[in-house]
Amino acid sequence: MAIDKVTLASGHQMPLVGFGLWKVPADKAADTVYNAIKVGYRLFDGAYDYQNEREAGEGIRRAIADGLVTREGIFVTTKLWNNYHRKDHALAMARAQNDAWGLGYIDLYLIHFPVALKYIDPEELRYPAWWMDAEHEIIETDRVPIQETWKALEEVVDARIARSIGISNAQAQTIYDIQTYARYPISSLQIEHHPYLVQPELVELAQEEKIVITAYSSFGPQSFLELPPAFRARATDVPLLFDADVVKKAAARVGKAPAQVLLRWATQRNVAVIPKSNNVDRLKQNLEVGAGSFDLTKEEIDAISALDKGLRFNDPGFYLHKPLRIFA
Repeated sequence: MAIDKVTLASGHQMPLVGFGLWKVPADKAADTVYNAIKVGYRLFDGAYDYQNEREAGEGIRRAIADGLVTREGIFVTTKLWNNYHRKDHALAMARAQNDAWGLGYIDLYLIHFPVALKYIDPEELRYPAWWMDAEHEIIETDRVPIQETWKALEEVVDARIARSIGISNAQAQTIYDIQTYARYPISSLQIEHHPYLVQPELVELAQEEKIVITAYSSFGPQSFLELPPAFRARATDVPLLFDADVVKKAAARVGKAPAQVLLRWATQRNVAVIPKSNNVDRLKQNLEVGAGSFDLTKEEIDAISALDKGLRFNDPGFYLHKPLRIFA
C-alpha cells in the first residue's frame, strides 16, 4: 500500500500517516512496531519520555533484518524532553536517543514542549514522570531560552544525528522567534489537533511558512480516557467524536468508520496524523485515509471543523498541581 508523503522544509519527505508510540508499553513496543510495519506503516512517532525508544528501534531493526523494509523506507520522529534544553544536555540526549533507536540517524527531532525544566539525570527520570522530578513532586522551570535549545538541535543536524528538526506544542510566537535566528528551517510542528481543538490560524500560519503540521490525539477525548483522573477530567465531560452526528453522517456516506473520517478530515487538509491501535483491522483502516482512499466534501469538512470548542486535553496548565500555562 502506497502512503502519501509530504515534503518537509528540509527537503526530506515524511509519510502523511504514521503510528504513534505514546502509551505503548515498552515490553510490547518491539512486537507492536514490527507488526505495524507488516501492515504497512513506515512513520513511527516516539519521544524520550515515552520510555520505549530502544524497544521500538528493536522492532524496526527486526523488520529490516527480515527484509520487510529498508532503513531508508522508515521515518522516525522523536523528541527532546523538557529537562534537557541546555545545549550540552540536548546534544548528549540526542546522541543517547539515537543510540537507543539503533538505526544510525533520526529522521525528525522535535523540541517536545517549548518550556525548559531543571535538569534531572536521565537515569532518574522514568515514565510517567513527565513534568516532575523522580519523586513526582517538584516541577521547576529552568532559565534556558528556546534559542539555545534550537541552536543545539541545529548542531544535531550538523553532526548527522538528525536529518530534520522541528517543534511540538508550540504557538505562533515560538515560530516567529525561531525564524529570526534559525540556520535550519522548522520542518514540522506537532500539535494536538482534532475537531474539538482545530487551531485554524496556527495551522494556516504553519502551512504558509512551509512547516508541516503533524496532529496528535486525532480522536480527541478518546486518547485520554485511560489516563489517571487529573489527565482525563476534561475528556469525560464531552461526547466522543466518534458519536458526533456530522462524523457519523459522513462515515455513512463514504462507507467508512468514524475514525477514518476523523483522520481524513486532517489528511485532506495536508495535516499528518499518527494514530495507534492494537487491533490489526483498525491498523489497516487508519492507513486508508490518504488521497485516493475517499474524500470528504467541503461541507463535511466545514461541519466537522465547526465542532471546535477550543478544548485542549493535553494541557499542563490544567492537569499539573503546579500549573505550567504554556498555552495561555
